[in-house]
Amino acid sequence: MRERLPGERRGLGRWLVYGSLLLSVLFFALPAWFALVNAFKPLADLQAGNVLGLPSQWTLEPWVEAWSTACTGASTCGGLSRYFIDSLLVVVPATVISTLWGCFNGYVLAKWRFRGVDQVLFLLMFGIFMPAALFVFPLSVVFSQLNLSHSLVGLVLVHTLYSVPVALYFRNYFVGFPGELIKAARIDGAGLWVIFWRVVLPTAKPILVVVGIMQFTAIWNDFIFALVLAPSDQQLVTVGLNNLTNVQEDVPRYNTYMAAAVIAGAPTLVLYILAGKYFVRGLTAGAVKG
Repeated sequence: MRERLPGERRGLGRWLVYGSLLLSVLFFALPAWFALVNAFKPLADLQAGNVLGLPSQWTLEPWVEAWSTACTGASTCGGLSRYFIDSLLVVVPATVISTLWGCFNGYVLAKWRFRGVDQVLFLLMFGIFMPAALFVFPLSVVFSQLNLSHSLVGLVLVHTLYSVPVALYFRNYFVGFPGELIKAARIDGAGLWVIFWRVVLPTAKPILVVVGIMQFTAIWNDFIFALVLAPSDQQLVTVGLNNLTNVQEDVPRYNTYMAAAVIAGAPTLVLYILAGKYFVRGLTAGAVKG
């Protein structure tokens, strides 16, 4: 019987690792390839069975239709453009406000000890696991009472409040912040806000980038709050995509659906492309740690 050579077992393990990594890449890459390549095909190409191959004829017609003329169940067929802009009106302010607010709360929890801080930490940790569906109907009643159901301001407020637990990421990051710097600033007469704005915040770029990207992605992809709490004439892009694919037509226009899906996912993809290296640096610098 042949004896196992040194390193042979390790080589088999290495190939198993490569194989599992390749499967993971395919799991995420195939749907993206499927959506992207079919968005450039004429509908007849798809109906002929060319699903995974390159287009026999490249066309931008599905993109134009998805953006500006596709029907989504509204009174006029205007595509996803209006939904896309409404999403930006919610996501940008909600991401900026919730990230900065979480940063300040995390700093207070890490460096300004007060009675009940452990209970606050427990509640924040508990809040991370609270499902959004639990809040939807109580919030719809509150929206109605406060007359917030006719604008996107209420949705920005909801995402900001729902993101309060992100303070835990900042709290864990600021635990290692040198207390001597804060003491020196206090001796110079600086207060809570001045210390946070001028001393602490400039050092928090890694965690700000990490949490900012996470917040943008989570709020952009939100469906349940957007479906229930957004005004009927200012729905967001996730709802528009759902409406587009649910509109009954004699012949489903799958190439338009694929173009719409890519358009809906483009902002988060672009964000990762532009800021991905800062995201990785933030993670490797310990921005998110237990």
